[in-house]
Amino acid sequence: MTKTWNNRAWFMVLPVLLLVAFNAVIPLMTVVNYSVQETFGNNLFFFEGVKWYQEVLASERFHAALLRQFFFTAVILLIEIPLGVAVALSMPRSGPWVSVCLVLMALPLLVPWNVVGAMWNIFALPDIGLLGYGINALGIDYNFTRQPVAAWFTVILMDVWHWTSLVVLLAYAGLSSIPDAYYQAAQIDSASRWAVFRYIQLPKMKRVLTIAILLRFMDSFMVYTEPFVLTGGGPGNATTFLSIDLVKAALGEFNLGIAAAMSIIYFLMTLLVSWLFYTLMTRGEEQ
Repeated sequence: MTKTWNNRAWFMVLPVLLLVAFNAVIPLMTVVNYSVQETFGNNLFFFEGVKWYQEVLASERFHAALLRQFFFTAVILLIEIPLGVAVALSMPRSGPWVSVCLVLMALPLLVPWNVVGAMWNIFALPDIGLLGYGINALGIDYNFTRQPVAAWFTVILMDVWHWTSLVVLLAYAGLSSIPDAYYQAAQIDSASRWAVFRYIQLPKMKRVLTIAILLRFMDSFMVYTEPFVLTGGGPGNATTFLSIDLVKAALGEFNLGIAAAMSIIYFLMTLLVSWLFYTLMTRGEEQ
């Protein structure tokens, strides 16, 4: 039998391709265009080649922002992934409390990003905020508007509150898909709680945890709204992540060439690290 190919299905995909081209490809080409040219207004452009890329890669400001970005992402992943798995393991698998727990877990994800930053800004103020006033009442000097360590603590705590729920929901979905037969076999073998987690639950959650790590890496590596609303990148440049520095260069200083080159480098780094994450985490399955 010969298989008949029907290429009319491509017409169903065409609207999606056009939408992606309009929302992603065309703006990306515009950024590429600005990254290799200089403009002095009046729509006059001068070709500069890789000049802006060289300036960005040699800039200490870019290196400092990139280091802060990687440190923030690493801390976020080290906290949110284990914490999300732990919370998912403690949630009930059946009964009326399942719906209650799922709704409570989903609530932080429903809050808009700018509102999260504004909420935590008020919440952490040392004079009127519940968090700031409570920490100072314990005898700890805390002021995230003046102290870099306090600012980092507040930004990380805010992100953990906002995004750990995503890891919880993904991990809970993976746990819920495990058949009861696995637990029954483990009970017959008198397996310990750790053995059940190590040999049954964790392998079954590998795919959803891969998705969770990739999503949280990309979100945390491109974070902008929440820390900008909370600290504005301060005090000083303590919480000026790569995304905030990029916006400052583009809108604050109007260095379009520098900002465009930084955007392309930023995009390629995110793409490369995401690919490395995915390749390393799925290598065992391919073997």
